[in-house]
Amino acid sequence: MIILSNISSSNLSAKTNRNTMETATFASGCFWCTEAIFQQLEGVESVRSGYTGGDIKNPAYREVCDGSTGHAEAVEIIFDPEIISFTRLMEVFFMTHDPTTLNRQGADVGTQYRSAIFYHNDDQKQEAEIAIQKLNESGAWNDPIVTEVTKASTFYYAEDYHQDYFNNNKTAAYCNFVIVPKLEKFQKVFSDLLKESK
Repeated sequence: MIILSNISSSNLSAKTNRNTMETATFASGCFWCTEAIFQQLEGVESVRSGYTGGDIKNPAYREVCDGSTGHAEAVEIIFDPEIISFTRLMEVFFMTHDPTTLNRQGADVGTQYRSAIFYHNDDQKQEAEIAIQKLNESGAWNDPIVTEVTKASTFYYAEDYHQDYFNNNKTAAYCNFVIVPKLEKFQKVFSDLLKESK
């Protein structure tokens, strides 16, 4: 398991005793998979699928899929930093996709499937850069990490049928053959971070 616990925002001029929610934005391939994973974390209030990082306003799924918009499939995560830190979210991010493949995750190929952290403040930027440096130095992967670290820009919510996709389509073939195995692996590794079953 990747451990980034030595990256502490307390060393990065982070605010203490925050009572407000924060936002994290990650791209790690198909947003259906990414959304399903982050929804399960304690301290995560909401996860929305969408598009960001490109130049086209109000992109549609079909446009993003053809790679012409510059946008990545991404998730916007609203989380409580008193319960789960940005660093722990990054641990999940790095462990649940391959950050060494440029513009590709499995069979999904194109800039819309790139690995990216879209930071919302200087602390997130610094934590992401330190994490990538430490992970490269650790030899966690045979190849260097190619995750893009870019300032967050407008996040366009994906069409309604993409939201909460896994929970609404559990019998679909893609969910069974791609998302379920990924979730099972994630749940074993990060069992201590999961929300309690209701």
